[in-house]
Amino acid sequence: MKVTLGVTGGIAAYKAAEIVRLLQERGLQVQVVMTEAAQEFVRPLTFAALSGEKVITGLFAAGDEHPNLDSAVEHIAVAQSADALLVAPATADTIAKFAQGIANDFLSTLYLATRTPVIVAPAMNVNMWEHPATQANLEILRRRGVHIVEPGSGYLACGMVGAGRLADPEHIVGETMERLGISQDLAGETVLVTAGPTHEPVDPVRYIGNRSSGKMGYALAEAALRRGAKVILVSGPTALTPPSAAETIFVETAQQMRTAVLDRWERAGIIVMAAAVGDYHVKDASTEKIKRGGPIELQLEPNPDILADLGSLREATGKSTPLLIGFAAETEHLLDNARAKLAKKRVDAIVLNDVSRADIGFNADRNEVTIVTATGTIALPEASKLEIAQKILDAAVPMRRQPATLVPSPVRS
Repeated sequence: MKVTLGVTGGIAAYKAAEIVRLLQERGLQVQVVMTEAAQEFVRPLTFAALSGEKVITGLFAAGDEHPNLDSAVEHIAVAQSADALLVAPATADTIAKFAQGIANDFLSTLYLATRTPVIVAPAMNVNMWEHPATQANLEILRRRGVHIVEPGSGYLACGMVGAGRLADPEHIVGETMERLGISQDLAGETVLVTAGPTHEPVDPVRYIGNRSSGKMGYALAEAALRRGAKVILVSGPTALTPPSAAETIFVETAQQMRTAVLDRWERAGIIVMAAAVGDYHVKDASTEKIKRGGPIELQLEPNPDILADLGSLREATGKSTPLLIGFAAETEHLLDNARAKLAKKRVDAIVLNDVSRADIGFNADRNEVTIVTATGTIALPEASKLEIAQKILDAAVPMRRQPATLVPSPVRS
């Protein structure tokens, strides 16, 4: 998804750099549009470096005496490519232009061409904020469906005290995500996600692994970031690029993944074990490359069961947190195997994956899963893995607030 960020000429313009970062942390592409006055406070190069995108500073390219058609209608292209227009900070002048339909620079022209959600975060002197003209203009925008992020009160750059200070960047970004239809219900939460396969060495050049690509786990990490969570991603070997805002720990073996998870599990409110952890490792793996020859025998030993370990650790604390969600990659007796795993590992939910189908599951970009809990099942029809990830989190949030009744522990002899 893409957000166009309009930056106007006020002292709070420097805070727009933090807004760019926060939007990017939630997986959004950001393109900045600056008014002429904004460039007196922050240089365009700052936003170009932060966003990795061209910064638009005017209706026509600077120094271009004969602009071509592309530059003349660029505001239309930008309006059509963005999923939302956010203006922060928004000065009284820009608010007045928007309200009265004045289009004499790129940003005001862009606003008139925009049909996606518009979010405006005002920042100005308290007297300007309270002036009837400003309030009337804001009311016009509200009636048109523009979402106003109310400014805060406090000491202002002009030395006065009162309303008009730009709202907190986290709050502005949260309101923007809500307008995009992306809930911020995980704000303040830490989500730990495991992803990818594990590789168990046979010798220095060979390993035992599985077909997991890591796409589902990485989608879960991105979805949690978009919903405002802090994300810890423990990743096995994959060809994927992790979300830049996630705290990512790369591991290779099941034992390394276990160590990484157990070192961090108490920081998390939700743990989603999406990794396809190898069940076995090679006992006494060779330290030298095994040469081609006749048949060889490999003796395999069980790997630690990380999910079961987490269930036991949580049970030992007597707490209901963190919420534990595991994955079950199955090819037969799907629900029976998932329910058995739910009980055995003492977790809150199992996401059941039918990996016998080539069009979903391992290496595919789409998935179709069933969430199994102690109280029932939730079938999620085929969709992109990011959409499936959002649906899993939709189910996890209410469980986090009111954990489901766990399956009783097996009787120990």
